Amino acid sequence: MKLDQIPPGIQARVKMVAVADDYQDAHGQLEDIGFLPGELVTVLRKGLLGHGPILVRVGSSTFALRESEAHMIELESI
Repeated sequence: MKLDQIPPGIQARVKMVAVADDYQDAHGQLEDIGFLPGELVTVLRKGLLGHGPILVRVGSSTFALRESEAHMIELESI
C-alpha cells in the first residue's frame, strides 16, 4: 500500500521509496528526511476532505507531504 492510501492514526513500516526515473531527486529528498526501509510511519492528519497535504510522523520527526510525494512511499503493515 502507498502512504497516501492509509487513514490517519494508522502506523506502518516503510517498505521502499519508488519513483519514476524523472523524479530521482524526490527519491533522495524523501530518504534524506527519514523515509528509509524499516522506519515506522504514522499518518497524523490529511488535508480537507482527505485531499491535499498529508501530515506524517516518521521516526521522531513530523513532515507535511504532498499527495504525489506520499504516493511514492510504499508501506507494509506491522
